[in-house]
Amino acid sequence: MKETPEDASTPSRPSRLYTGGERPFDPEDLVMASGHDVTPERVEAARRHIEEKGAAALERYLP
Repeated sequence: MKETPEDASTPSRPSRLYTGGERPFDPEDLVMASGHDVTPERVEAARRHIEEKGAAALERYLP
């Protein structure tokens, strides 16, 4: 069966999906994932939260 142009332009799915917690992330990533603007105060709070909860801090906001 020959591929149509639509088939060729469709991106393939990754072989492994990530929730975010199993890869390195920064406090800024946590602030953005929570839907807030990045401010020094929120970054510091996120840094403390990451130290306390680890990857679970980010997984709370991601599927």
